[in-house]
Amino acid sequence: MKPHVLVLVKRTSFQTFVLDAKDDRTLRLMRQKNPAVARLRSSHESHLATLTEVGEALDKLGTSMTVLPATPPKSAGPKADDKLFREATLVVTVGGDGTLLAASHRLGPNTPLLGINSAPESSVGFFCAGRRGSAHRTLRAALEDKLLRVRLSRMEVELAGAIVHRRVLNDALFCHASPAATSRYILSLNGSKKGRPAKAQADEQRSSGLWIGPAAGSTAAQRSAGGRILPLRSRALQFVVREPYMRHGRRARLVRGLIREGAELDIVCKMRDARLFLDGDQNVVFVGLGDVVRFRRSSEHLTVLGLRR
Repeated sequence: MKPHVLVLVKRTSFQTFVLDAKDDRTLRLMRQKNPAVARLRSSHESHLATLTEVGEALDKLGTSMTVLPATPPKSAGPKADDKLFREATLVVTVGGDGTLLAASHRLGPNTPLLGINSAPESSVGFFCAGRRGSAHRTLRAALEDKLLRVRLSRMEVELAGAIVHRRVLNDALFCHASPAATSRYILSLNGSKKGRPAKAQADEQRSSGLWIGPAAGSTAAQRSAGGRILPLRSRALQFVVREPYMRHGRRARLVRGLIREGAELDIVCKMRDARLFLDGDQNVVFVGLGDVVRFRRSSEHLTVLGLRR
């Protein structure tokens, strides 16, 4: 039986706003050669060329293939295509890191994931092992099990006693709904320390919010906010408070730190209108006054191929 590869594809801004929506403002800016849209067409063309390259490579490698959008339509529901993901030999994303992040939310721990960066001129592609021009070589190595397999920890998030996400790969941002408003909350770190029960630490804070995430996201927003870069295979989570307000004569105790395996970070919300952003701006959760948000390491890791730091 030939291997079956599931290809998840990014939808470019050019496709969305120019070809489909024919957005007046975008079209006008493109005619004016405005620098804000200078890369739209070239990135789209590079993406299409990469997608063609991936399809031709998989055909030559003797696989069957199903192509799906990386982000499913909201009408599809959370269980759509579950069987396809479980039965795939390999899942390949064609896009950038955002495409791979979107795909990772639909993947359990047992199916390997390979990223192909379709616009390396404008995309970082940290999670992507392949790129345009090398797709055949990268895909062959993946199918022959010659690429390094990296098991990445993911994060589970609970709100008011219910799990809202158990596959956060990059980070979560907790903050007020308005970026101009102060975030108010009580932060507590509970759990174990070197395998032994540890006394809970609690701190009432005001800040611009805080980042929480696994090691895979430690080179992104966590680092920019002053956090550490963690080893990719670390099983710890990290939290970093953004712009903590330091009251005169008092310093915040829990400004940054690690959430070790078996430990949890709790946030008691003191705002009536807060938000929780999970792996970007597409997964947004409302948090209200008195709600408790809890973060812990997820039992579902993610297997990514060819990832190196």
